[in-house]
Amino acid sequence: MALNPQLFPNGMPVPFMNEISVLARDGVEFEVDKIPGAHGGNFKAKGTIYLSNIRMVFVANKPVGNITAFDMPLLYVHGEKFNQPIFFCNNVSGLVEPVVPENQHRALYSTHSFKILFKEGGCGTFVPLFFNLITSVRRYNELAGSGPELQVDPLQAAQTPVDEMMRHAYVDPNDPTRIFLQQPTPESQLRRRTYHPVEDSI
Repeated sequence: MALNPQLFPNGMPVPFMNEISVLARDGVEFEVDKIPGAHGGNFKAKGTIYLSNIRMVFVANKPVGNITAFDMPLLYVHGEKFNQPIFFCNNVSGLVEPVVPENQHRALYSTHSFKILFKEGGCGTFVPLFFNLITSVRRYNELAGSGPELQVDPLQAAQTPVDEMMRHAYVDPNDPTRIFLQQPTPESQLRRRTYHPVEDSI
């Protein structure tokens, strides 16, 4: 996970080479722990989740301190589960490893726990696509010979068969998720080539 990835003026994340946008989900609340500079180390905000074949990016409606967005490579997510509590809203929780800068030691960075709460409408479109993408990324990682450990470069996940997955996606009419049938074309055609946001990593 990395803090404040590059965003376009409209709030969409600047894509990597070969990144395919899958969906955007407004009206979610995002929680994550162990964030330096956040109140008590915990961050909580409402905003939009963007999901692609490489990563999940949360963009807050309003910045909290100096934090606007979180970038979570799908390869670094684990322990994810869908929760349906009786008295609270449905949510997805899990753990995510930090993106460690090249000149830093991994032991200096701890694993974060996160939660995505669906407070505005259903989640019948988001949840299956999210879990299918995670499974596909892991399968590709194992086939690439990396084993169950973290891939050094999460951009290798770009090889997952997203087009096929999106063609067969179930769309829940109660879920306000927007699926990208065509790739969004922001005013800039800027594409990132590396996944090491050194100055903003946690």
